[in-house]
Amino acid sequence: MMDFWQTLSKPVMALAPMEDVTDAAFRKLIAKMAKPAVMFSEFTSADGLVLAPEKGQRILRKKLIYSESERPIAAQLFSAYPERMEKAAALVQELGFDGIDINMGCPVREVVETGCGAALIKNPALARELIHAARRGAPNIPLSIKTRIGYDKDDLDMWLPELLAEEPSAIIIHARTRKEMSDAPAHWDAIARAVKIRDSLQNPRGVTSRIKTLILGNGDVRDLGEARTRVEETACDGVMLGRAIYGNPWLFADRVELPSPQERIDALIEHLKLFDELLGDTTNYATMKKHFKAYISGWDNAKELRVRLMDTQNSKEAQEILASAILRA
Repeated sequence: MMDFWQTLSKPVMALAPMEDVTDAAFRKLIAKMAKPAVMFSEFTSADGLVLAPEKGQRILRKKLIYSESERPIAAQLFSAYPERMEKAAALVQELGFDGIDINMGCPVREVVETGCGAALIKNPALARELIHAARRGAPNIPLSIKTRIGYDKDDLDMWLPELLAEEPSAIIIHARTRKEMSDAPAHWDAIARAVKIRDSLQNPRGVTSRIKTLILGNGDVRDLGEARTRVEETACDGVMLGRAIYGNPWLFADRVELPSPQERIDALIEHLKLFDELLGDTTNYATMKKHFKAYISGWDNAKELRVRLMDTQNSKEAQEILASAILRA
């Protein structure tokens, strides 16, 4: 098995998978502007990939389209059923993904109530079964895990060794509990502790060398400069950046100067075109509107332009308004 995680330069700077945000259109734009070290598909239901009828499959499979420019890219799956995880993992491998990522950290109530996401923190036995199942389905690609430091409280000292015993290629830790959602400041001291936990454990195969699993931290990181600071403070192997990508496909370029209004407008036009090309036939146009405020802000009359964009009914209308904005600039 070729494990791309072991070939990456450190610190590893990865783009977080975000539902209805880092879709195929936005990822392709990001890869063009400034590609991160690793990219992930959106949060995708393994159950749906196995059980959904034809129409549902057509929509869901759009979460698993990607461009060659995005490699290495991992597909992120969630499920509480090992047999479904195995089948979905097999599909991911067949589709040519470089890796598979299991979500064990999503805090959303609807997900947790089905035993998925952060609920697995309270069920380590099932979590490990899901890892085994994913490996049976996709034996030729590496496996990573995205999780949190605990459910109601910090349980890292109990939870992390369970995951490390399975020797995933990487564990990405959102530095909050499920209870905290995204409301409390991220606990980066817990990421430092996670590194120490990993380094203190003996390789479960009895080998004297340390476990090779990479530890990446996640939470409240605004740019690559802050990410490097977090790496220095915690000794982690890298950082996953999420919300900072909104309206900023240049995030991983490490630019000093802010993008100009013209650059922002041009990028949004390209984003809209990619949305039409890749997702327009299955994805609600409303998902694009959550990007408008991030792109169109920070200059005179930006609010006026944004209000006009929010009233549009489709991508073509938005592109026409932006084109006229360019002419008036």
